[in-house]
Amino acid sequence: MTTTQESLISVLNVCDNFRPHLSHEPLVPFLLALKSRPPIGLLRPPVVAALRADNAWRSTHGHPLAWDIPIPADSDGTMNDAQPLPYIAFSPALASASPAARTRALAETLERWRADANKGDGDGDGAFAEVIGGSRWRSEWYDVYLAPGGALRTDGRDPLTLLEVPTTTSASSSSSSYGGGSGGYVFSMERAACALFGVVTYGVHMTVYEQRGDADRGADGGETGEIPVRVWVPRRAATKPTYPGMLDNSVAGGIPGGTSAFDSLVKEAAEEASLDPQLVRKRARAVGSVSYYRQTTAGWLQPEVQHVYDMRLEPGEVSLAPMDGEVESFKLMSVDEVVSCMRAGEFKPNCALVLIDFLVRHGYLTPENEPRYLEINQRLHGQFDIERW
Repeated sequence: MTTTQESLISVLNVCDNFRPHLSHEPLVPFLLALKSRPPIGLLRPPVVAALRADNAWRSTHGHPLAWDIPIPADSDGTMNDAQPLPYIAFSPALASASPAARTRALAETLERWRADANKGDGDGDGAFAEVIGGSRWRSEWYDVYLAPGGALRTDGRDPLTLLEVPTTTSASSSSSSYGGGSGGYVFSMERAACALFGVVTYGVHMTVYEQRGDADRGADGGETGEIPVRVWVPRRAATKPTYPGMLDNSVAGGIPGGTSAFDSLVKEAAEEASLDPQLVRKRARAVGSVSYYRQTTAGWLQPEVQHVYDMRLEPGEVSLAPMDGEVESFKLMSVDEVVSCMRAGEFKPNCALVLIDFLVRHGYLTPENEPRYLEINQRLHGQFDIERW
């Protein structure tokens, strides 16, 4: 990589661009139950208003309320709508019920919001249209946990069938076959709607690269081996509902509910890049994770964790090619080309972050050529400031 004193921190800042305590609008913690901690999401004012309206709709139609929404009050107990809400949670009945019960209740709410989002020209210009309207709705479950960092649910079951697993309301005491560890699976929701609730989502990204031999790099990140690294870089299809036409990681995708990171990777590699599943299972290597807190240009919150994999190929061994229409084309790029495209803003923001991690791990980005090397390393593994929610 060409030595430069221009930091890549500006590229990272495009993706990791939000801190809850610096928000310019009031954010309400979204809890599993009144006394559960930490929060599982953060709610913006339009979503708070929509959840109030949802409770009103349920009451009018004789349905049980789904949401515990406290009455805002001054310190003396006087009701005051101008006061920020301390929290919104599932109703006590749902908080103590099964994951399936919460999944179903939230799905009913989201389907009503989706119908409203699709009013008008049919492609979404109602409430939350820019998030769940039209083709933005994915019809794919994402799992939600009491806290990031625990094991993912990998049983492959439909979340609407998980009736027998009541969940404790404390992340520290949660332990079950559905989540385990400190994570604690609590419900599933439509993928597109996760940004409305500010919940942590999970994905998997793999960098496929060509390199022959053991090419070493010096302290300045320069290539000293005979064969340089070249990275397979796809361009997203122009028809993609998000980031159309931008550059992406070799293989990338969200982790559907109940699926392991590796199984998701194998599936995405076949569908997006025409990679033989047997080859991926043999050659892909888990190399860590990255996490970041992104706020979209529309203000929606996307705290995300990405499982990161590498797959090394011999030059000319395999050619990646589009399969399912989500990718327009693939191109082999040198590391300098990749960095140039990153600086030009051609990569999807979180994919640029994954590639920065690749540059660090492979010795291209070093303290000698990156003036903010330590800050970059720290921010590649953010904790979302959950203790400040």
